[in-house]
Amino acid sequence: MRQPDYYMTNSKSIKIAIASGKGGTGKTLLSTSLFYTLQQNHKRVTLVDCDAEEPNDSVFIQGKHTDTTDVTQQVPIIDEAKCTFCGKCHEYCSYKAIFIIPPSKIIKVMEDLCHGCGACTEACKFGAITEKDVSLGKVNSYSVSSTSTLIETRMRIGVYSPVSVIKKGISQANQNEIVLFDSPPGTSCPFIQTVSRANYVILITEPTPFGLSDLRQSVETLKTMNKPYGVIINRAGLGDSSVQAYLKLNSIPLLMEIPFDKDIAASYSRGEIVAKGKPELQEKLLEIFNDIYEKYGISNN
Repeated sequence: MRQPDYYMTNSKSIKIAIASGKGGTGKTLLSTSLFYTLQQNHKRVTLVDCDAEEPNDSVFIQGKHTDTTDVTQQVPIIDEAKCTFCGKCHEYCSYKAIFIIPPSKIIKVMEDLCHGCGACTEACKFGAITEKDVSLGKVNSYSVSSTSTLIETRMRIGVYSPVSVIKKGISQANQNEIVLFDSPPGTSCPFIQTVSRANYVILITEPTPFGLSDLRQSVETLKTMNKPYGVIINRAGLGDSSVQAYLKLNSIPLLMEIPFDKDIAASYSRGEIVAKGKPELQEKLLEIFNDIYEKYGISNN
């Protein structure tokens, strides 16, 4: 494949999120295939697996583990010997992470609800609150080639929210020229945290009633965020044409369709990057990337 001129000039940078309203629609298939395609045509690309609850890009991309960063958060420790049970810490906590019954002199920190903002520490005038570090998860880095990297966010089991781990993983990729985000499924806080950092969002869906319903939610969310986006339909031919009709009615760009193909499913189930054996898919993904890059890339000058 011919390398476009911008691969030589490095004049722009771009962050692209690959997202969907539900799990199982093909985010990882598309993310790993786009990463592989760009790696073959341009060596400065990083993929961040932001699905911290169930990351799996490392199953498909074999890299050398180079670093692990622990992600922690400070949560309060209350010394009941110093506590006057005045309730100020509870009052200042926006997340209701401090449970208190003053008449019974009962006070408890609910660590799962704590966001580590430190408001309770500031509120306490009696020195009864100190803080400790609690592990939220890890960010693992893998060198795939001399200039391409996989960053994996992995939340610790039992943690209430993966947002802090996702933020840390994204921050480690900020210096790179081309960054891909394999987003968490859904449209809640982890999704918002991921796509908010992107210059463009590729929504992948499937031609089923569930696929269309979740696509609508994703589109509405991105509209409120004022994020440019386009859609790829995976397993095209599986269902009806409702998704295509919705896209046409709302003037939403249809970037491509990936056919419902037994060979693709078999390749994916073996842990293979689907684009490796499909040069026509690589060509189309490169064409889509070039168009997004030219329209939404950020100048480095």
